[in-house]
Amino acid sequence: MSTTTAESVAPPKGKPKWLRVKLPTGKKYTQLRGLVDKYDLHTICTSGSCPNMGECWGEGTATFMILGNICTRSCGFCGVKTGRPESVDWAEPEKVARSIKIMNIKHAVVTSVDRDDLKDMGSIIWAETVKAIRRMNPNTTLETLIPDFQGIEIHLDRILEVAPEVISHNMETVRRLTREVRIQAKYDRSLGVLDYLKKNGARRTKSGIMLGLGELEDEVIRTMEDLRSVDVDVVTIGQYLQPSKKHLPVKEFILPEQFKKYEEIGLEMGFRHVESGALVRSSYKAHKHID
Repeated sequence: MSTTTAESVAPPKGKPKWLRVKLPTGKKYTQLRGLVDKYDLHTICTSGSCPNMGECWGEGTATFMILGNICTRSCGFCGVKTGRPESVDWAEPEKVARSIKIMNIKHAVVTSVDRDDLKDMGSIIWAETVKAIRRMNPNTTLETLIPDFQGIEIHLDRILEVAPEVISHNMETVRRLTREVRIQAKYDRSLGVLDYLKKNGARRTKSGIMLGLGELEDEVIRTMEDLRSVDVDVVTIGQYLQPSKKHLPVKEFILPEQFKKYEEIGLEMGFRHVESGALVRSSYKAHKHID
């Protein structure tokens, strides 16, 4: 194994200056914040306290999570609750579509918890949500940030059939760390999902990885190469931040210069878009990824 290390600093007691976030401002943000509060709308932007919320909302982009807020998996990096999920809300597709209409969202990102407890892994609700959004918001473009559905093709086909502009599935980390970071997931299965999607008609595929969990530079580059080998179009690369003391610790804070290096390497590899920076999250600048 290569021992090439990325440019980074050990985690200090406080976050480095490049991770300090300005409070979201602006007319568009204020307007959307008011609508979210008034109608009790649910977005990952607010529930996840995303650092880019102001910027994304200002550009007319927001992310919505379906199928509840309890996940059947227990990934070491994720702040979403794990356990036995509640029953499926079959009215949810219309609720999400209505939220997008109220907020006048131009580009919507939809994601979900893993629902390994369901026979269809939640794929039917996924498809119905996309259909409802299309009916109520015909001019809104869509990205679906999907789970792996255990790699079962019939579930992936349901996503392909409703044809979102972008289908995304995150690798999250490098091969060596997958077992530790994504306990019930498999590196090759996720790669296979992205491969299957592209080979079976996905217009654009996308994936994301987090840094700061102890990965080596060569491993990050190899992951990017693996993504290009299955013709992934867009990759996002951001800094992992520990949701709570129960989650995996941050091993290092990656320097801005290193993120820039990964961006340059990714563009040279042939990715259409590379979003690489400490505050980058899966849906960062998502509206640009349909181009």
